Amino acid sequence: MQIKVLAFAQARLALGFSERMVESSQTETPRGILCRIAPDYLPDKSTRVAVNQIFSEWDAPVGVAFELAILPMVSGG
Repeated sequence: MQIKVLAFAQARLALGFSERMVESSQTETPRGILCRIAPDYLPDKSTRVAVNQIFSEWDAPVGVAFELAILPMVSGG
């Protein structure tokens, strides 16, 4: 199946894309997908991941997800 990977803020800059379609399986985790498509990128502890627009754990299987978002902490004022 294909899943859309969205990268925001610093993650977008580090990964070099804001949106990318990738192949994945239902048992693959967000961490596994990210390690496969960007092995040099290591999200820090404040970076969150959302699967189908719901915050998720990095090591939980994506299931039949259609979207994976990488959301670094963003400061603002």
